[in-house]
Amino acid sequence: MTQTVPPRGQSFEHGLDQSDKTVAAFKTKKRGLFGTIQHGLHGNPTMVPVIVLLLSIAVFGLVAGGKFFSAFNLTLIMQQVSIIGMLAAAQSLIILTAGIDLSVAAIMVLMSVIAGNLAVYMGVPAPIALLISFAGGTGAGLLNGFLVTKVKLPPFITTLGTWSIFYALNLWLSGAQSIRSQDIDKFAPLLKFFGNTITVGNARLTYGSVLMVVVFLVLWYLLNKTAWGRHVYAVGDDKEAAELAGIRTDRTLLSVYGLAGLVCAIAAWASIGRVGSISPQAFYEANLHSITAVVIGGISLFGGRGSILGALFGALIVGVFQSGLRLANVDVLWQVFAIGWLIIIAVAIDQWIRKVSA
Repeated sequence: MTQTVPPRGQSFEHGLDQSDKTVAAFKTKKRGLFGTIQHGLHGNPTMVPVIVLLLSIAVFGLVAGGKFFSAFNLTLIMQQVSIIGMLAAAQSLIILTAGIDLSVAAIMVLMSVIAGNLAVYMGVPAPIALLISFAGGTGAGLLNGFLVTKVKLPPFITTLGTWSIFYALNLWLSGAQSIRSQDIDKFAPLLKFFGNTITVGNARLTYGSVLMVVVFLVLWYLLNKTAWGRHVYAVGDDKEAAELAGIRTDRTLLSVYGLAGLVCAIAAWASIGRVGSISPQAFYEANLHSITAVVIGGISLFGGRGSILGALFGALIVGVFQSGLRLANVDVLWQVFAIGWLIIIAVAIDQWIRKVSA
């Protein structure tokens, strides 16, 4: 009787026994000092404006001496950047979606003219006039959003056109005439509420400065703690990918433009208190200044990256530069020269950080 031997493994199994059993591994590239900094800033781009702000405070503190660090001067910087800061907050919302809004200042001035005409000349109660201006600002923003999402016009061209439209409406509604501070005090003092100050020692902080910080904190919460905020970043990073992920991109863009218009209307109320009167030709260069604050604040012009708090730091950097150079008796011409270089350097840093793969 023959004994059956169990069949041995197939030939390919013998081949596997002789195969290389080394586990695949990725080569890790050693980063130098600049590479480490580059990756760190890519993960937290807001650190760039924070570092620049601290360095500029230190430098101008040494150059201008004790006057720069006085409580009066530091709070004066907050007052000076309050309106541009709020416009930069509205601008940040649009730039995060890879767009740009050249009409933010025109919306703000138009809403201040509307509120002033209603409350001072037409006898409408100031709270109702302000609510109408808020609705008008939101509507102006939604008009921009509609042209971008439904008519498919580029944001740059759209807002360049609406800037001209809103500016013309400013002149038409106001008759190119300012509303005097005395008339506002007499008929609608509420319009100047945010010009009131809180005085602590030598520090004088306006309610408008406090409002600016509150606006930034609210928008930061919406962008970082809500699904809407994640959708905004997704649309700015890659709109087609966001659509494939199920995000209603057009609805998100409309809400962004509408909210930006509302922020501009809130800034309009604060601007009345800041200036003390209502002029249809005020804040003519505020569009450029708002974009400057956003760019210096580390928010990418290509969308989808950056923190809205960076725009606040960017506005403060501009204020610190202007204050420090003024205390150092530097001519206004060279102040503008310095801000121009700040913009170029900020964009160059953004390009450098973007080279790092996420």
